[in-house]
Amino acid sequence: MGGRPGPEPRACSGAAWVGLTAVLLLPACASTPPPPPSPPDPALLGALRATVPLNPIAVGDDPYASWAGRRPPPPPPGSVCGVRLEPDRVHYRLGTFSSEAEAETTGYRVTHTGVCGACSTLQDLAVYLERPDLTAPVRRCGMSTAPNTLSCLEAIGFTADCARIWLFNVENTRRECFGVCMRSWMSGEPSTTPEGHLNDCLQCDEDRSGPVFKAVAGRTRRNSGIRSSIARPDEQMSHVVHDYFGRQTR
Repeated sequence: MGGRPGPEPRACSGAAWVGLTAVLLLPACASTPPPPPSPPDPALLGALRATVPLNPIAVGDDPYASWAGRRPPPPPPGSVCGVRLEPDRVHYRLGTFSSEAEAETTGYRVTHTGVCGACSTLQDLAVYLERPDLTAPVRRCGMSTAPNTLSCLEAIGFTADCARIWLFNVENTRRECFGVCMRSWMSGEPSTTPEGHLNDCLQCDEDRSGPVFKAVAGRTRRNSGIRSSIARPDEQMSHVVHDYFGRQTR
């Protein structure tokens, strides 16, 4: 489940990143990260940011309160979130389908596996493509009070509703994992064990914050086929070709 550890733990620096969520509480020791992915095409990033969703998915009250003590159900197997551009090539619609074939027959291109959510927009895709490691900017945002944190997350490039689920995610990780992360940091524990498992702090983050984030955000880097700063087994990565404007970027 975790990234593959390097031969020697690195010095502690920054917050640790696991899957979906950033532990913003404390510095953490991380194993040697994988080489960074190739930078995306700047023209593609600009085109993604210029698009406008016609049916964005809103985030209301704190979903962690709504799902307290429960885990959201996983997306149906084979489901995908698709994008269909309007004739003006600027506006687009999001749609969840039971399969890639169903999406394609209605003119949609798959943008990630699973159901659509608040972060499924093409603007948020641009953020994930451009920033394979969001640890530092999200950590800086998490040091602010809630209203300032939200504005800071939006300044990273997230849409308003995607930034909102990130805010709720940060707050939940702080509530649920502070003690275990404090112990992990004070002991100098590396991010992963020699067997490749996440340390207790990162596992807490993955278990306590990850399920709700996935259900509400929709898009993650793994289900979008985007490599991050933590190595993940190929079987955890979806294969998605982000081809919306006549170019292809993996």
